[in-house]
Amino acid sequence: MIVTVTLNPSVDKVYWVDSLKICQITQEEFLTRATRSSTSAGGKGVNISRFLSAFGMDNVAMGFVGGNTGHVVVRYLQKKGVTTNFVWTHDETRINVVILESGREHSPNLINERGPKITEAEVERFMRRYRRMAKRASWVVLAGSLPPGVDSGIYAELTTIAREGGAKVAISAGGDALTQALDACPYLVKPDTREHLLLGGTSLTSTESIIAAGQHVIACGAQMVVISHDVTGDIAITPDSVWEIKTTVPTSLFKNLVGADDAFLGGIIYKLASEAPVEEVLRFGLAAGIASAESEKKICEDRARVEAEMEKVTVAKLEGVGG
Repeated sequence: MIVTVTLNPSVDKVYWVDSLKICQITQEEFLTRATRSSTSAGGKGVNISRFLSAFGMDNVAMGFVGGNTGHVVVRYLQKKGVTTNFVWTHDETRINVVILESGREHSPNLINERGPKITEAEVERFMRRYRRMAKRASWVVLAGSLPPGVDSGIYAELTTIAREGGAKVAISAGGDALTQALDACPYLVKPDTREHLLLGGTSLTSTESIIAAGQHVIACGAQMVVISHDVTGDIAITPDSVWEIKTTVPTSLFKNLVGADDAFLGGIIYKLASEAPVEEVLRFGLAAGIASAESEKKICEDRARVEAEMEKVTVAKLEGVGG
């Protein structure tokens, strides 16, 4: 069983517009009408749970939810076949807004709320539940930002608890929360670089810096690090190799990048849990991400489409930069 942890889930509201107008003059008003919209549960771990469930892998989604939007998150996941075990909070689950402009779908405009303030009592309730669930898990996925009130060291603590119970840990986060978690030796690390192209203070602006940062994480005890290189390519570092993952799909075909990175990680975890070879793990992961980017839905749930995308993905070792 796989446990996903999304401490700061959301309700994602996506708007498609023909053009996004920005006011330039004081008291000027522009009305931008959406051509269509969609509402879904969101958050990195939530999206991964949705992907895993669509591909037949049992998983339990954990974290914090509250208010009417919290009910939207839970009902949405349960409808997708995901078992939920959230702690209910006094404050409302956040709403994130995505605006996709026609012809620029590959560059989404994101407005993310900070999320509700979590109390110490709510954190304690979550930790009690998590300790029980971690004992039953083969994998634990820790993903996304932390809501106000949650200490940045929590991912390190959750990683330690899961590893002590025999589970492998995948983490997708950024900033200090990720830096502290590395000391607890997660199995798989995928840095969230949406706000800052950094990993442990290292700027990820070139292939060389990405490889160096990834090898540092491997030295901390991780078995795989996957770092985004560009929209259609990533670099993976393992203890003995460095891999470049690419696809030939042009970005002009992308319809919605929101959630594609989570589908990528979900695909990797799906194949790792099935004990597939590294090349297949990476090829399937990027194919899942690309198939999701080509869909207006956040997560592609069509296995045949993902497998078709695998034919366009190449995985190659980079010579002279082994672990």
